[in-house]
Amino acid sequence: MAVTTAPPLTTYLEPELIENLQNRLNRIEGHVRGINRMLEQQDDCDDIVVQLSAIKAAVNQVTIKLLEGHMNTCLMECAATGDMEALEHFRRSMALVMKNS
Repeated sequence: MAVTTAPPLTTYLEPELIENLQNRLNRIEGHVRGINRMLEQQDDCDDIVVQLSAIKAAVNQVTIKLLEGHMNTCLMECAATGDMEALEHFRRSMALVMKNS
């Protein structure tokens, strides 16, 4: 009995979302470099914790935006084609997010 596989999904993420996520990640990267400078300058620990909390919130927003984009593209295609592979990928992604929350 031959196993059939579904064709690969043709939709990834919207280009605007990719650009938005990349911009957010670039800002986060800048914040991390800033914290490194703060450590080198022996800035106040409370100020560093505030910056780390901001980075954590920013990373959470990137995760949320990525999952929203995944729902809007990959899962929509899954629903239209009946291919359940994207749904399973999304479930695994959500499990990882919930596990690491």
